[in-house]
Amino acid sequence: MAKIRVGIFTIDEKWRNLTGANVSFKTPAYLANVFPSHFSESNHYINGGIIPTTELIAAIDALADGQSLVAGNTWIATKSKEHLADMVLSNQIPFEDDLHIIDRTWKIFQWNGWALEQDFNWIKSQRTSEPIPNGVTTIGNNIFLEKGAVVQPSAILNSTDGPIYIGTDAEVMEGAMIRGGFALCDHSAVKMGAKIYGPTTVGPHSKVGGEVGNSVIFGYSNKGHDGYIGNTVIGEWCNLGADTNTSNLKNNYSIVKVHNFALNRSESTGSQFCGLTMGDHSKSGINTMFNTGTMCGVFANVFGSDFPHRNIPSFGWGGAAGFKSFRLADALEVAQKMMERRKIDLTQDWIDVYMHLHSELAPK
Repeated sequence: MAKIRVGIFTIDEKWRNLTGANVSFKTPAYLANVFPSHFSESNHYINGGIIPTTELIAAIDALADGQSLVAGNTWIATKSKEHLADMVLSNQIPFEDDLHIIDRTWKIFQWNGWALEQDFNWIKSQRTSEPIPNGVTTIGNNIFLEKGAVVQPSAILNSTDGPIYIGTDAEVMEGAMIRGGFALCDHSAVKMGAKIYGPTTVGPHSKVGGEVGNSVIFGYSNKGHDGYIGNTVIGEWCNLGADTNTSNLKNNYSIVKVHNFALNRSESTGSQFCGLTMGDHSKSGINTMFNTGTMCGVFANVFGSDFPHRNIPSFGWGGAAGFKSFRLADALEVAQKMMERRKIDLTQDWIDVYMHLHSELAPK
């Protein structure tokens, strides 16, 4: 969970920024090689879905060895000299302030505005923005450009309702219209004439075009063409074909429910608005339509006319007529080709992860 991007940074990056501490991960065995654990003489074990704040960091720093910080039934952190196999909940210390934990996917876009404000303020405290180029229309002055950021003439940046952040070597092309809060992370691009409504985040090395509202794209993913996504979360290494569209509001305006694959049941989001959640390495063909509250696993390929099922399995290949299994060798070949385009190797450690996921999750 600590690799979830919400706001400008991933959760683990936020902890590094605010504490200066070394961060490593405690994971299931199949992930241990790609996310290794590192221990010291004194360790803080922290719930990976929790977004840090100064108040929370102070409470964790105040823990004595063997103490755990909790909020109700939610475990937050444990301090221990030991290498814990399980989190120790004895000697509990209550945390009374607000807690932001990403324990459900829809909270990523629901809390993106708040998280973006927190990250933006931290960045402003660390360095100074580059000047906004001539010919760019700005409304409000809550805009930050990193070195190498490019905003082309005739782009419109409106930071009245939230900050706008443009990362290193990122580009906003001519004619793009952006209403904050908005983050365009390093080496990413907003294409010509795009319409972006905040709070929205586009992760590093990604491209976005068409219309986007209150969505988070993790990184290395493309929604480069016309089409609409709203209240949507897109993982890494995804590609949305031209004119892919998501519904984010039901015709009867009822609260959206989504499928929880881990629990194998539906859950209420508590909101009328929820679009698509797409796992890493998944793709959609041109003119694909996703229904309200669609959950799409990893390495899925979705195509064809009409709406596919709202619960799209990992390694599913198909559309409205159903899904068959995407062969592992073919899935790895596509992943390797896509990653090579960004000069990133598909390592054996990651191949082992994807083999495990395929054996557990692919349609039988």
